[in-house]
Amino acid sequence: MKFQELDLPPYLLKSVENMGFTEATSIQEKVLPVARKGGDVIGQAQTGTGKTAAFGLPMIEKVDPEDPNVQGLILTPTRELAVQVSEEINKIGRTKNVRAVAVYGGADMGRQIRELKSRPPIIVATPGRYMDHTRRKTIRPQSIRTVVLDEADEMLSMGFIEDIEVILEEVPNERQTLLFSATMPSRLKKVADRFMTEPETVSVKAKAMTVANIEQFAVKVPEKQKLSALSRFLDLEDPELAIIFGRTKRRVDELSEALEQQGYAAAGIHGDLKQAQRTKVLRRFKQGAIKYLVATDVAARGIDVSGVTHVFNFDLPQESDSYVHRIGRTGRAGHSGKSYTFVAPAEMDHMNMIEKATKGKINFLDVPNRHQAEMVQQERSAGKLTDIISKGGHEGFESTAEKLLQEHDSTTVVAAALTLLQKDKKEPTKTLTGERPIVSNKKGKPSSKHSNNRRGRGGGRNQGRKQGSPNQRNRRRRSS
Repeated sequence: MKFQELDLPPYLLKSVENMGFTEATSIQEKVLPVARKGGDVIGQAQTGTGKTAAFGLPMIEKVDPEDPNVQGLILTPTRELAVQVSEEINKIGRTKNVRAVAVYGGADMGRQIRELKSRPPIIVATPGRYMDHTRRKTIRPQSIRTVVLDEADEMLSMGFIEDIEVILEEVPNERQTLLFSATMPSRLKKVADRFMTEPETVSVKAKAMTVANIEQFAVKVPEKQKLSALSRFLDLEDPELAIIFGRTKRRVDELSEALEQQGYAAAGIHGDLKQAQRTKVLRRFKQGAIKYLVATDVAARGIDVSGVTHVFNFDLPQESDSYVHRIGRTGRAGHSGKSYTFVAPAEMDHMNMIEKATKGKINFLDVPNRHQAEMVQQERSAGKLTDIISKGGHEGFESTAEKLLQEHDSTTVVAAALTLLQKDKKEPTKTLTGERPIVSNKKGKPSSKHSNNRRGRGGGRNQGRKQGSPNQRNRRRRSS
C-alpha cells in the first residue's frame, strides 16, 4: 500500500517523500490507522520492519508545536537505538517543525539538561537516564500524552521491566501507549494487561521477517578453525560493509583484534565500551572507514546502517529470534544481502532447530581453501583493471606504460598491476579463547554454560543480582 492511500496529512506525506519512501511496510500499514485514531497498539515486529515510522508518524501528527511541554516519550533498551530513533523522528517531524531529543546514560548530563531546556516535544530515552531526569525535574511526565515502548522484550531481558512499570505509573492515565516487541513473554504480557487499554495487536510474522532477499548460508567448522574460515569468506566475498556477531564481549575484543592484525578494517563494539568510543566506532562504520563491525547482540540493537551487504554469525545465536534479528541487518530497503553462520559439529541440531523455526532455507557450504580465495581476488582485481580501461580512467599513464612495455613483457606488467590491486592479507596468527557450543536438549531448547548467562548475549549488567533489588535499579539507572 502506498502512503498516499493512508490519508496522511500533506506535511507527513512530504516527510516520507523526502526520506525516499513511497510504499508503506506491513507493520506501518497495520499500525498507522489504529494509532492515528488514538488507540493502544501492541506491534509484534523486529528492527528493520519500519516500526519507527509506524509510531513516529502518528506521534508527530498528534504533537502541538505551540505546547512547550513534553508530549511524547519513546523508551528504548540501548543508547544506539535511542540516537537512531531520535534521528528518524527528527527527519519525519521536520515538515511540522517538531523535533526529538535523545537522553541516555554514558553521555554528559549537563549537555542533556541544556538540550531539554529548549523544550522538545518528544523525548527518546533509555529507562535509567529518563528516571534520572525525572528525579531532577528536568523532564516532567505530567504532560506526556503518548508513550512508546520500543523493543520491549529486550528491555525485559536487560532487567528494565520494573523501571518501565514505575515510568508508566508516573505518566498520566489518559494517554496512548504503543508497545513494540519481537516476542511477547508472559512478564511483558502482564505489563501490557496492566498499563494498556484494550490494545489492538498487529504482527509481522517471523516467516515474513526472514526476508527472501537474504541468501542464508551455514558452514560446519570446528571452533578452532572459525577464524581461518571467516578470513577465507571475507576474501571471497569482499563485503562493502559487514556485521560479525560474537557471543561475548571477550569474543568481540579478541576477534576484532585478530582481524585488524590480518589487515582487515575491523572494530568491535559491546556494552563495556564508553559511549564516546561506541559513537566513534559507529560513525566510522557508517562512513565506510571500518568495513567490518564485530558486535554482541545487545550492542547491535538499534544499529541500522544502510549498505550492510553481509552478516556473519561467528558464534551461533541462542534463539531463533536472535538469528532473524541478526540477519535482518542486511537485505534492507529492497536490496539483497547474504548471511553466513559458523556451526560447530556439536551445534548441528541447534542449527536445524533455527532453520525449522524461521522457515528459511539455509544452504551449507564448505570452507574455501586458500587457492580458491586467491583466484577470486585475482579475478576481482582484473575486473577493476577492466573497469578503468572501459571508463577511460587511465589517461596520462600511457607514456609510463609504453616505457614499462619496452623493458618488460606485457604479461609481467599486467601481473604486477594485479599484484598492486591485490589486498595484502596475512594468515590468522592469533588464537581465540574457545566458546562452549550451544547444544539443544531433547526438548529443542539450547543448553550450554552460556544459555542463562546474560554476559553471553553481550549484556552482563545484571549478572548475579536479583532483578528487583534496589541496588540493582540504582546501578542500572546510572549506566543506561
